[in-house]
Formats: sequence, C-alpha cells, structure tokens
Amino acid sequence: MSTPAPVTLINGRLVLPSGEPQAGALRCAEGRIAALGDFTPHDGDTVIDAKGKLIAPGLVDLGVFAIDKPAFHFGGITRAALMPDQGVVLDKPSAVRFAAQSGKPDLWVHPLAAATKDLAGSELAELALMRDAGARAVSTGRRWIGDSGAMHRLLSYCAMLGLVVVTHAEDAGLAGAAVATAGEMATRLGLPSAPAEAEALAVAREIALAELTGARLHFRQVTTAAALGLVRAAKARGVAVTAGVTPAHALLSDVAVGDFRTFTRLSPPLRSEADRQAVLAALADGTIDVIASGHDPRGPEDKRLPFADAEPGMAGAETLLPLTLGLVRDGVIDTARAFALLASNPAALLGVNAGTLTVGAEADLAVIDPDKPWIVDSDKMAAAAGNTPFDKQGVQGRALVLLKGGAVIDQ
Repeated sequence: MSTPAPVTLINGRLVLPSGEPQAGALRCAEGRIAALGDFTPHDGDTVIDAKGKLIAPGLVDLGVFAIDKPAFHFGGITRAALMPDQGVVLDKPSAVRFAAQSGKPDLWVHPLAAATKDLAGSELAELALMRDAGARAVSTGRRWIGDSGAMHRLLSYCAMLGLVVVTHAEDAGLAGAAVATAGEMATRLGLPSAPAEAEALAVAREIALAELTGARLHFRQVTTAAALGLVRAAKARGVAVTAGVTPAHALLSDVAVGDFRTFTRLSPPLRSEADRQAVLAALADGTIDVIASGHDPRGPEDKRLPFADAEPGMAGAETLLPLTLGLVRDGVIDTARAFALLASNPAALLGVNAGTLTVGAEADLAVIDPDKPWIVDSDKMAAAAGNTPFDKQGVQGRALVLLKGGAVIDQ
C-alpha cells in the first residue's frame, strides 16, 4: 500500500483517551497521526471538514467469524480479529498468513490462531509458528476446551509466547445442546436449555488456570452476573484477565426469543433481565473491557429453521457503533469509555498501535455523526446476510468518513 498524501481533519470534536470530546483538528502523514489540537493545515494537505462531528479512532472488532468488508466499512471498523472457526481452520501457519492478507489495503485482518488442531480441544496447534505468521492471539473458537490438562498446557505455552488466549466461556458438559438459558422463557417455549451457571463454571476454571500459569486471558463474551463477579474479583487480585461482550447481551434479555425469532438465536444464549443489568453495571465499572460485534452473517439456510435447529450468530458489524453510542446516550458509559471498549482496549489486546488518537498511532480514523438516525433493516444491510436481532429498530450514529492508514476509504 503506497503512502497516502497528508490529510488534515478540521472542525471536529476529538475523541481523546479520557474526558469529553474536545474541539480541534487532526493531521495524519505517512500513515500515522502527526498532530492533534489547534493548528492550521499544511500546504498541500488534503483537508476534510468534520463539521462539528466526532473524530474518533477506527473501530477494532475483536472476534469476528467472517471478513465482510462492506459491513465493516459501514460500521466504522478498520481492523478485525478473525476467529479461527473458518472453512479452513486457522490451525496452520499458511492459513494464518493467508487470512492476515485477506483484507488489505483498506481493512487489517488480525487472525486468531486455533488453540488446538482442528479446534478439537486436545492437541495443541503450532502456536509459535502461527504467531510468526501473523497471529495476534490464540483462540479456542466457538468451543470450550473441556480437558483441564489441555487448557493448562495451552495457557502455560501462551504465557511463554506472550500471546493472549481468547476463550469461549461455557462448560460444554453442562450446556450440551442447549439453545436457551434455563428459566421461565425457555420452559414456556419448550426449548432445550442450560443453566446460566455453565458460564460461571467455565470462567472459574479458566481464571484459576490463568492465575496458576501467569497467562493473559480474554473471555470473548461474559454475559451473566455470576461470571462477571468472578472476573471482577480476579482483576482485583491482579490476574491478567479481560472480558468482552456484544451489544445484544447488554440490550436484550431472553424475553426477545419469545416469538421463536431465530435472529435471536445466539451463542451464548440471551440471558435473564437480571444478568442483562449485571452486564450494564460491568460496562460502567470497568469489569468489561471490550464491546465486539460477534459478526457472524448467516443466510436463510441457517436461520429459516425451527429455533432449536437454527445456527447461532448475528450480523453485528453495522450495528456495533450505533448500539454502543446508545449506551452513551443512556448514561451507562461516556464517549471516551465507549471508544476504549470499541477501539483502544481491543487494539491493546492484539498488540497493535491503533485504536487511539495519540501522536504516532496508526491513522485509522472515523468521522462520526453520533446523532444521525437510521433504521436497521435486515433486507438492506451491507453484510453478507442480515441476521440481526435488532431488525427494524431505530438507532443513532453513523460513520461518515473512514480512513485506514491515513487513506480515505470509499464507502
């Protein structure tokens, strides 16, 4: 990718790492942020007038299941960490190397290496070679590693390699083939269900092993009050653990499955209202570190089925930004915290110099109108499929201009 000409964004409100957005300009040159604050453009700069809108870091989406560039660009996403659950599992250096090149030049894909061969949960994959091929972290994929010995070996090895382990927190022995959380709603609908404690059991074991090995551990989704309490306590005693969530588990409870809408068939399943409120509290107090889209576009062949037979997943890239900005409007978090959850924290976990408006960081930027209204419509989404649980819902917030490495992306 050739180095773009210098660009200066003027008349914007800069989303800085702390505090409220501040009026100012931003200049990027040679692919990086060169200046912030009150200054005039240099001669020869391409000038973009932000017209009072937010100038923010491009979003870093941690844990997507498909590279869906139109959806990512619509949603203001400039980097995406790809889960290893692909048609060709990312358990070999060649697969990782190919995935790492798949989005360039206008989207950086950061592959997450499969923790075990074929994600089977037993024999460790070639982790060091995959790291050298471009893997930014290691992941257990959609599955939980049930063998505690294998998980201990994985965490020990990743601690030596300096790689974060991204894990799916759900005790498979207890969850089984469940498609809903045990409770009144699952009982009324007659759906196979598992207790919410399946998540807490998995989280408790992984925290114990991370504490034992000194490994860095990231739970891709933590969605229950009990599990969030365990993460909060582990952080308090210095365990290197972080947690993520998708907007769905912050905004929807299991009531949303009441009409058997398969767009609400997610993994982990939607939880009780009490758990949803616990997620909001964890977003506010810093227990949760990342909000990710969980982007997993599924067509009619996967979703137009009886609820128990449908595949889990949602197309989340386009709604990630507006739904998170909705949490700002509701007073759950402030703007700086929103972009820490969406950009700087996931970038730090992946070890990339992006996700923040600081001089020297890569110039992955978005001009965002946080108040622009639009309607989520599954039939008109840019994603490969429109399986969103927020179909026909009104939202606010759109990326108007997107830059990757200082180059404007055509949307």
